Amino acid sequence: MTPLIKTMLHMAAILPLIAVPPANGQTLEHKVDSLMAIYNKPNVPGASIAVFQNGKIRLAKSYGAANIEAKVPATSTTNYRLASVTKQFTAMCIIMLEQQGKLSYDDPIAKYFHDFPDIGQTITIRHLLWHTSGLVDYEDLLPPGLNTQLKDKDVLDLVSRQHGTYFTPGTQYRYSNTGYALLALIVERVSHLSFADFLEQRIFRPLNMSHTLAYENGVSTVANRAMGCKQADSGFVDADQSLTSAVLGDGGIYTSIDDYFKWDTALYSDKLVPRKSLEAMFTPGHLADGTPTNYGFGWRVEEKYGTLIAHHNGGTSGFNNAVRRAWPARTTVLVLTNRRGGPAREIADQLIQWLLTEQNDRDKP
Repeated sequence: MTPLIKTMLHMAAILPLIAVPPANGQTLEHKVDSLMAIYNKPNVPGASIAVFQNGKIRLAKSYGAANIEAKVPATSTTNYRLASVTKQFTAMCIIMLEQQGKLSYDDPIAKYFHDFPDIGQTITIRHLLWHTSGLVDYEDLLPPGLNTQLKDKDVLDLVSRQHGTYFTPGTQYRYSNTGYALLALIVERVSHLSFADFLEQRIFRPLNMSHTLAYENGVSTVANRAMGCKQADSGFVDADQSLTSAVLGDGGIYTSIDDYFKWDTALYSDKLVPRKSLEAMFTPGHLADGTPTNYGFGWRVEEKYGTLIAHHNGGTSGFNNAVRRAWPARTTVLVLTNRRGGPAREIADQLIQWLLTEQNDRDKP
């Protein structure tokens, strides 16, 4: 861990809980309304946006419809499919099991997948977390004519037939949904619980995230569910599910603004794991030759706007999301939307920059 990261992690732990007043003549709500104008229309797929600051929800607003067909408006309790924002939860499961001594980040994945090709002896759990495994993207392995949804175990089956990788494990960075599907399976094999049950018992229930879950069709039900859409010539049409929507480890969690706030708050504490174990989540990885990457465990981690930002996007069939977490400043922006495409990422980037500028202006003598 670099001295900068150590210093900023310490700052995040000791910063007092203080109110942050509006600055530059523009209120936060006016800023958010202007950024979210594309969603603030009748009969369009909706969005929920929140600012968490200093342990409180400073702002939470929703726009548009969570379900166009049923004309249900989006609210702070609407549950959106997180897509790749799920990866931070998958990573936490692994951190919890490592902290308990039930696995090591440097375990080869062949220890858990006994029929894996020989390459599994040189790919470690850490490689999966850091996206440095080189495993082939399962999306590129879908057989022609496939008309049923894949699950995590199907991802394992597909990649187990591959005897090569994109590169020697550990020598390059390449974002991998495959890796996080395999991490979910490792959680199952180590804990003897389904991935969805592990999340429920070890994370969601302890944090009182009562409506958050890893959705399994026919097994679970999403309360206050946002239905995914896409733009077509005729208007917005259903795009809620795709062939890969049932893979849980890389993108299957549904949550709301209200529930995610509980998760964000827990990441400043030792409620789930000791603080030292939590630091691994926000420490950028590196290649075998020491070259740093900008990805920790389930989060991209970069210095931006004069501070460290942990961030992630999540895009899938009918959802587009973004989270930006300036944890030394205890400031998080979360944007959840139930439409394919759209400016969720740009909105999150603009808003976190505005908030940090506001804070810097306030702190000036």
